[in-house]
Amino acid sequence: MPPAPAPTDPGTIRSEPARGVIDEQRMMALMENVVEKIKVWFRFVPREGWLPQDIEGLWASKLGDDTASVENCPFLQDGVAEGDVVRYRTDSDGLHWAVGLVSSSGNCTIRVVPVPTGPLGRSPQAVHQRLSEFGLGGEVFSEDFPMLSLTAEAGADFAGIKALLNRGRDEGWWHYEVSCGTDAWWNA
Repeated sequence: MPPAPAPTDPGTIRSEPARGVIDEQRMMALMENVVEKIKVWFRFVPREGWLPQDIEGLWASKLGDDTASVENCPFLQDGVAEGDVVRYRTDSDGLHWAVGLVSSSGNCTIRVVPVPTGPLGRSPQAVHQRLSEFGLGGEVFSEDFPMLSLTAEAGADFAGIKALLNRGRDEGWWHYEVSCGTDAWWNA
């Protein structure tokens, strides 16, 4: 049995923090690596015959006092993609409103709506499966409206993605639109 530790002299300063205690310097280093997530709101004019919303909030990582990197794929806002850096203004209610694009990530945003009477039915999972070879990430709007918003990352096989999207449209699998395309996308 090991000997019991000697009592600590109250005047002695420990060189190691007690188990479970993080010293202030280490805590500050850990906090520097924590990224603040905020919601950045976009305001737009609703399209006729489309969803009636005129704002959309996207999660973003705060980069500075007025800039953030978009962290999810937009369903409604055109001209922005996951990874883009936007400038925002914070209003008196604490809401962060996008005021412009600072830099493009090179990513593209594609929206796909399965044709209910088509071979894939209303299944966003079937749509995602068809596009899985390209590693597209994204989200589904809702069960009632199974629109997928997908991110095609910069450097992806844009020509292959476009070919499959067009094939799916032509064969009645889905409708699609590119809400944020880059020169590399349009030229592929």
